[in-house]
Amino acid sequence: MLIEANNLHKSFGDVRAVDGVSLHVAACEAYGLVGPDGAGKTTTMRLLVGAFACDEGEVRIAGHDIRTRPEDARSNLGYLPQRFSLYSDLTVQENLNFFGEVRGVTSAELAQRGAELLGFVGLKGFEQRLSGQLSGGMKQKLGLACALIHQPRVLLLDEPTGGVDPVTRQDFWQLIIRLLADGVAVIVCTPYMDEAVRCNRVGFLSQGRLLTQGSPRELTARLEGRVLELVAEPRVRARQLSLDDPDVEDAQTFGNRLHLRVRAAAGPLERLPGTLAAAGVQVTRLKPIAPNLEDVFIALLEEAEAAHV
Repeated sequence: MLIEANNLHKSFGDVRAVDGVSLHVAACEAYGLVGPDGAGKTTTMRLLVGAFACDEGEVRIAGHDIRTRPEDARSNLGYLPQRFSLYSDLTVQENLNFFGEVRGVTSAELAQRGAELLGFVGLKGFEQRLSGQLSGGMKQKLGLACALIHQPRVLLLDEPTGGVDPVTRQDFWQLIIRLLADGVAVIVCTPYMDEAVRCNRVGFLSQGRLLTQGSPRELTARLEGRVLELVAEPRVRARQLSLDDPDVEDAQTFGNRLHLRVRAAAGPLERLPGTLAAAGVQVTRLKPIAPNLEDVFIALLEEAEAAHV
């Protein structure tokens, strides 16, 4: 394993930001860390990179303990924080050179490696532009290039596509896929379920605790046969009436549709069309569908909240 985190704990005063998190990521594997704001994602990443010291637990990067052998661990580690942290008054090339020198990359290696990376992330031709004048997506691509300048085996990305357009998000993920093919282990914090599903494994984090982790297929299997798609108008009334059904546990809006999480599908499929029609609700579609990761995450959050009541 290139990333080994065991029983991580971190508190700030009375706030337990990370509570017993353990995760392991191998070469060529992308691990998606998903959770709402305040779940502990960024704190977990800072523990992995060694920016915060663990209250309990251990982190090993490429076999090196981040606490006792920090330089060896960090030599194998690239980190792209959530907020742009490069030097806005330096050019693209100057930022690359600076971070390369900090990482101990020789001048000869910098010239070759820098040119390769700028081509890789799509910034070739922008070498002399001030980084502060780049678009949000280009800043993230420059940040990725700087994180990769020393050829790390492990890459930690904290919401790398936050605030960028869909095309740039797609481009960024194509870069990640190419890195995985080269044997890099990647952890991605993301609020986007369409990004999480691209990962080999996903961990759902809430209030500092990992609720569950596994492949997207493993995680969605827990709700197999328990999600119905309802298209009906008026939608608000349809949702209220659906929640009154004894077998409907939850109803969430997805665009113009409702996802109904049910204990069993047969009862709602039989009862709801008549119930909704009698209330003047026009039903266009009611059918079982495959659950997605968002369905699973919402169910897990509700289970966690109920357990703490």
